[in-house]
Amino acid sequence: MDAVRPETLAVFTEWTGERYGAESALRHRDPDGGWATVTYAELRERVRRTGRALIGLGVGPGERVAVLAETRPAWTYTHFGILAAGAVLVPVYPTAGEEELAWVLSDAEAVAVVCDDAAQAERVEALRAKLPGLRAVVRMDALPGLEAAPEAELLERARRVTPAADASIIYTSGTTGLPKGCRLTHGNMGAVQDATRPLVHGGPGDSTYLYLPLAHVLAQLIQFTTLLEGGELCYFGGRIEDVLSELAEARPTHLPSVPRLFEKVHSVVLSMAESQEGGAQRFREAVRIGVLAAEGRLPESDRPAWEEAEKNLYSLVRGAFGGRLNQAVTGAAPIAPATMDFLRACGITIYEGYGMTETAGLISMNHAEATRHGTVGKPVAGCEVRIAQDGEILVRGPMVFPGYHANPAATAQVLDAQGWLRTGDLGELDDDGFLSIIGRKKELIITSAGKNITPTEVEFAVQRSRYVSRAVLIGDRRPHPVALITLDAEEIAAWARREDLDPALPAAAAHPAVRALVEEAVAAANATVSRPARIRAFHILLEDLTVEAGTLTPTLKLRRTAVAQRYAAEIGALYGD
Repeated sequence: MDAVRPETLAVFTEWTGERYGAESALRHRDPDGGWATVTYAELRERVRRTGRALIGLGVGPGERVAVLAETRPAWTYTHFGILAAGAVLVPVYPTAGEEELAWVLSDAEAVAVVCDDAAQAERVEALRAKLPGLRAVVRMDALPGLEAAPEAELLERARRVTPAADASIIYTSGTTGLPKGCRLTHGNMGAVQDATRPLVHGGPGDSTYLYLPLAHVLAQLIQFTTLLEGGELCYFGGRIEDVLSELAEARPTHLPSVPRLFEKVHSVVLSMAESQEGGAQRFREAVRIGVLAAEGRLPESDRPAWEEAEKNLYSLVRGAFGGRLNQAVTGAAPIAPATMDFLRACGITIYEGYGMTETAGLISMNHAEATRHGTVGKPVAGCEVRIAQDGEILVRGPMVFPGYHANPAATAQVLDAQGWLRTGDLGELDDDGFLSIIGRKKELIITSAGKNITPTEVEFAVQRSRYVSRAVLIGDRRPHPVALITLDAEEIAAWARREDLDPALPAAAAHPAVRALVEEAVAAANATVSRPARIRAFHILLEDLTVEAGTLTPTLKLRRTAVAQRYAAEIGALYGD
């Protein structure tokens, strides 16, 4: 085994078990509501049992095994057990619809499916007629009790896996059409670990709070990086509404998250301040002097005010995250600048990064040694990035995938002969090498007047308002842009209560004062974009966009075509059709 890291993920838990044996590897909720721990030695043993059971089921080297489950410790045992058996992981989101589930299992030619519970197993069993290659459907917790192959056979299989072998096939939750299976090799994953380790410092005694879905490559990357360094992976209890309270208990040092969690903390604290007379002004002043202090520019005259804010605000916010947080990473979407400033004032720096499934989750990231707000950082070691003439971001390096499973045509569309990956994202590199994301190339809106508009720039500007959940820009082949806007139900309810109004949607949404709040958000956004991109009219939807309704992907990306179809009447009314 390599002294720096294991050569492949197939021997990952053997490697970590040998080095960190008695250290805590996993922490999770126990049935009594407390926290239970699993050591690295115990993790190795549970992975061995799982891998031996899979071989006992007849899973052969290179065959695909799907996992349909929520994030929890057994997901990790199953993940590494699949790899140790020389097989290939195919993660499936538990929220996937029947059509997508059937497509992923059939396209990947899965020979076995490991399910969260009986309900998920029944879903798969109902699809048996469409899955002639499927040989076994088993509940995750039942795996260790199945007839198992000899341990020596498992260890020999793991040893034979090479870096060039596929480790997983992860299906991208595309915004249009059926998802494509991204083949990621053990070498791809290893390259990302090599690039990440110098930037995300951690080790025994550190703890990473994980609530992101392990079906997503980012959560898997976090899992590998945490355990590679001997840190502890702390799983959330399964209820999103409990995340904030669990953070205070779990006291993590590392917190990877989508922007929404950080923005929610910001909104809650701001709402509490606004409920007090003069509180909003005190809050703004506390953020101002906190940012100055974070940048080392605090005037001595502001020192007493900073000490007061440290006592009454900053320390309390840090306490809400458990009091030990020193590395917070976000991606998937831009985070609101106001949230970044608020948390930085409180002593918590958020590092934005960028990656995609086709690059094993990582392309660039900000970190303690190199940060520029408003960017997604510099390309990581080993990753080349250049901008094509049309503005598309091109990437090359050992983390770039070899192609889509059983889809050479789609592979040829994104990978050229020199190994450059066409990301589909538009971006810019500044003189210091920091990368900024502008939007998606295929989502470019061209108005009937021939004006090119990047919708995400306008949408994110509107979504900086804490009262707005989503903004969807419409305008392709139309005379000008309009927008569909959804409200943040919690923020609107809190505001309505302060104004002695009915806090429930849709009553609050229909109130003229709420429309005025949205008008302010749209006006603020319009002031930041070019004239052709400005929103001329908007409609407030009385429901949020959801995965269940088909308007969002499982990774919460916008399905623009589905939104346009679902709300065609509202869009038509905005244009006077």
